[in-house]
Amino acid sequence: MTLVAAQGEEKGKKGQEKGEEKGPAQEQEPQTHRNAPSAPPPRTPRHPLRAEFRRGFAPWTGAALFLTLAATLAAASAQWQGGWAETREQLHTAALLLGVPLALAAGCRQGGRERRRRTEQLLATAVRSPLARFLAAALPVACWIVAGYAVTAALALLATALCATGDRPDLVAPLTDAVALASAALVGHVVGRLLPWMLTAPLLAVAGYAVLGIVMYDNTGPLRQLTPLGSASDIDVPVWWQPPVVAVWTGGLAVAAVLAYAARRRFTALVPLAAATAAGALLVQTGDGLWHTNTLARQQVCDTSTAPQICVNARYKDLLPQVTDALSGLTDRLHGVRNLPVRFTDLPGEPGPDEVHLPIGWSVVRGKLADPQRFAWEAGMALYGRNECDKAVDPRVARADDAVEHYLAPSPSAQDFDELNAKGSKADRADLRDRLDARARLKAMGDEERRAWLSAYLATARACDPSEVPAL
Repeated sequence: MTLVAAQGEEKGKKGQEKGEEKGPAQEQEPQTHRNAPSAPPPRTPRHPLRAEFRRGFAPWTGAALFLTLAATLAAASAQWQGGWAETREQLHTAALLLGVPLALAAGCRQGGRERRRRTEQLLATAVRSPLARFLAAALPVACWIVAGYAVTAALALLATALCATGDRPDLVAPLTDAVALASAALVGHVVGRLLPWMLTAPLLAVAGYAVLGIVMYDNTGPLRQLTPLGSASDIDVPVWWQPPVVAVWTGGLAVAAVLAYAARRRFTALVPLAAATAAGALLVQTGDGLWHTNTLARQQVCDTSTAPQICVNARYKDLLPQVTDALSGLTDRLHGVRNLPVRFTDLPGEPGPDEVHLPIGWSVVRGKLADPQRFAWEAGMALYGRNECDKAVDPRVARADDAVEHYLAPSPSAQDFDELNAKGSKADRADLRDRLDARARLKAMGDEERRAWLSAYLATARACDPSEVPAL
């Protein structure tokens, strides 16, 4: 027993020694495992909207809207670049008359995508709700359309800021236009889901353009206030609550259409529909009270050193030096002449009894007078024009009018008409000789004699009876 126990102890010691020898090797195994390349962390799944926003049809819609509006505005830049109100109206009209049909067509085409791909049944098995699937496809198009319009509006406002002559920019109108464009895209998407026909998108665009065009050119009914185009002019501004009410009207209809189509509880569409109905009723009942004349458009700045005084609308206050310089020849020749109106004005409505209208807005291009000579001729015609006469002007009076016009501020095309009459019939040549003689007689008068005759002539500037006009 003692021998067996001794042999067991020797085997145990040998086993411990072997265990101690194997220990370092066992410790190296985990170190070798730690030096091995670690596995990559799990990738966070990307939201499906990311691919919809970055690729596919949606970005192209924004680019298409931007190019359409930019080309339209650039072609007519001479009409709007000099004034903030003109820029607002031109951008507003182009965005809605061209942008809304494009947004309807783009949303409609996107809405029929699943039917064209034949993936409707597959998407119906997805975990997400129908409303979430609808918004995942519709929002990218709506957002890209708004982005394209925002870039266009920013560039238009920047271009106007370089040439503006007064007034101030309107930043509320672009916001309401953006809501209308997004609403059109959502409504078009609903139509595309319901009618996934190949020609639905173009037909919907044509129908939208026709409706907006009819309302724009025939806006006499009470329902004209329901269209986003409105019925204002360049000098009108909306009341403070009109833009948000229009946004509720257009956006409420779009949200109601989306909820009625895709929501699980479709009765929730009644809430935005009720809001849109209330907003529409408020717009119709208010009517023309939605707009009022711009405060600056009712004011004017004047140069009182001339006779007549030269007054321009406060919206064009920076143009007063140019206008005064353009009319300097006319006012110099009228120095000392009596029976003149008190001032030239550029205010809305008819001028006063001692005033004549000076339509500056027609002659301004990019903040400058496009044709100073023509502008001076138009101002002179406002002094002695006889457009209100029902019958043809007597030839003797017509010769006197022509002589005064040629002396004070001749028409830029007067020489062209003279050359045509010189090559015309015998009667045309005789009429030209009589007019040239009348011009020569007025020019040959002495200063005092000419001022006296012009004073008598201007006293009968609106008279249609030839006996009242002094002979020349």
